[in-house]
Amino acid sequence: MCARNLGRIALLALLLAASAGCGGSTKKATEVASKPADAIVAAALAATNSAKSVHISGTVPENGRPLTLDLHIAGSRGGSGWMAEKGARADIIRIGSKAYMKGSPAFWVSFGGKAAAQFFAGRWIMGSATTGNLASLTPLTDLHQFVGGMLTSHGKLVKGATTTIAGQPVIAVTDTAQGGTLYIATNGQPYPMELVKTGASPGKLTFDQWNAVVTLTAPKDAIDYNKLTH
Repeated sequence: MCARNLGRIALLALLLAASAGCGGSTKKATEVASKPADAIVAAALAATNSAKSVHISGTVPENGRPLTLDLHIAGSRGGSGWMAEKGARADIIRIGSKAYMKGSPAFWVSFGGKAAAQFFAGRWIMGSATTGNLASLTPLTDLHQFVGGMLTSHGKLVKGATTTIAGQPVIAVTDTAQGGTLYIATNGQPYPMELVKTGASPGKLTFDQWNAVVTLTAPKDAIDYNKLTH
């Protein structure tokens, strides 16, 4: 789970994204639930594109192993959180064009050896969020890239039954080509609420805290990543 692999992790997350919606409009439940599958997803995309922030958490498969994510994303402005795999954790922050990452001792031992673990112990590295390895953090910390990418990259969609998740009424939409069932809120804004993938590589992510205030603070004394690689 080193920096050069973050782009692959971001792609996996996009394929398994899930979110939890909250109310905000007077739209009736049947107005969304009665639409065709493609129209339901289009409504979810429009709601997502107008959202200011979201919290994403859950697990996706990474090389056959579970990768856990927990992220607070402030639109396209940036985000913060962490991801972990087999005890190796990386804390991440992006604020505009700057990206920051801090690895746990297990992270640096796995991808840099004991010397790297000692050197980087408790320290943040800083780099560009638009070019270079740390730019791979951007798709994970941009609401429209993360969720919007999921909602526009799919195969044939089939509408399922209505049910409830976390006490909210939802409509299920299944991607028959890529697998996975997305649950979209039918009360209030039609935010995606949860996507679950079963089978050999199961995973689930949830989105909640839509439009909550997200405060992003740059770490102090971060090490310039470019100076380490040149």
